[in-house]
Amino acid sequence: MTTMKIDLKKELKQLYTASLNEVSFVRVPELRIISVTGRGDPNTSEEFKNAVEALFSVAYAIKFAKKRAGKDHAVMPLEGLWWTDDMRYFSLEHKDIWQWNMLIVQPDTVSDIDIAAGITAAGEKKDLPSLGKVTAGVLDEGSAAQVMHVGPYASEAASVEKLHNAIKEKGGAFNGVMQKHHEIYLSDMRRTAPEKLKTIIRQPFI
Repeated sequence: MTTMKIDLKKELKQLYTASLNEVSFVRVPELRIISVTGRGDPNTSEEFKNAVEALFSVAYAIKFAKKRAGKDHAVMPLEGLWWTDDMRYFSLEHKDIWQWNMLIVQPDTVSDIDIAAGITAAGEKKDLPSLGKVTAGVLDEGSAAQVMHVGPYASEAASVEKLHNAIKEKGGAFNGVMQKHHEIYLSDMRRTAPEKLKTIIRQPFI
């Protein structure tokens, strides 16, 4: 059987590449996702760790099932939406009140039935505390600006400021809750030195 392989990072190259020096403006189409929502400091929260483990377990279960059916695809990088109920307190000093929606984009060939089967298959292989929190959904961001950040997550402030200033210069606006701070993790945070981490920072706006 000939296996077709989909790589959304290549098909959606404009969304998964960014400049270190210049902010780019993109139009994000509706994207199918699997996600887990939670809250707490990502550096210390067991809930966060469990969410990421569950997402990747389900993503790979889906991939292998589709590959057996002749419709293989590359697993996309981990992404995160971040916010607080009151964005005045969204800062490094208040990580304990951060809310997050960790997600992995899926190709259109993956159906809700495929996702449900992936959740079941992942649970049969390993005990995953956050497996029951994995849901299928759609990410709909529309107009957005993005920039590449290289280095520790704690040093993103300058990149975020550059991004926000570019949006304001364009006449755009966002409130941080409806249009959430979005990060795309191109590096494996478990195996990459902090100074080499590559993260696309994206901010949707209206």
